[in-house]
Amino acid sequence: MSTSRNHEGRPGRRAVVVAAGAASVAAVLTACGSQKDSGGSDVVEPADDGMDTGGTSLARTADIPEGGGKVFADQGVVVTQPKAGEFKAFSSKCTHQGCTVSSVSGGTIDCPCHDSKFDASTGAVAHGPATRPLPARKITVTGDSIALTP
Repeated sequence: MSTSRNHEGRPGRRAVVVAAGAASVAAVLTACGSQKDSGGSDVVEPADDGMDTGGTSLARTADIPEGGGKVFADQGVVVTQPKAGEFKAFSSKCTHQGCTVSSVSGGTIDCPCHDSKFDASTGAVAHGPATRPLPARKITVTGDSIALTP
């Protein structure tokens, strides 16, 4: 007959090992549960500023410099204006190792982690180590507002 307590009334070694293993599994499952990337919110509320474009409001066209751009890390998008009145959008996640790009300058979208650079007009790799372009994102420009299209 097996018991989980020894003759001194204390838990036996097997009971301690089993309990520790169960506690470890429970801790891992709790930590990994349904937790999502904590980089931003799943629900995005558009600004209540009269911009009704059918998507998530990002910015006014005047906020995006000609020949440059702006990174909206919380939305996972970078918007560029390669030429006057021409707006492009790409994922803000670098295709090398998933870092968020940090800036747009000199015609490139720049990743701070390993110095990958992407063409601000096309999203193509301009300088590695990244080997794949930034995926395009859909935006809508209505009047002077830019919205991320669902």
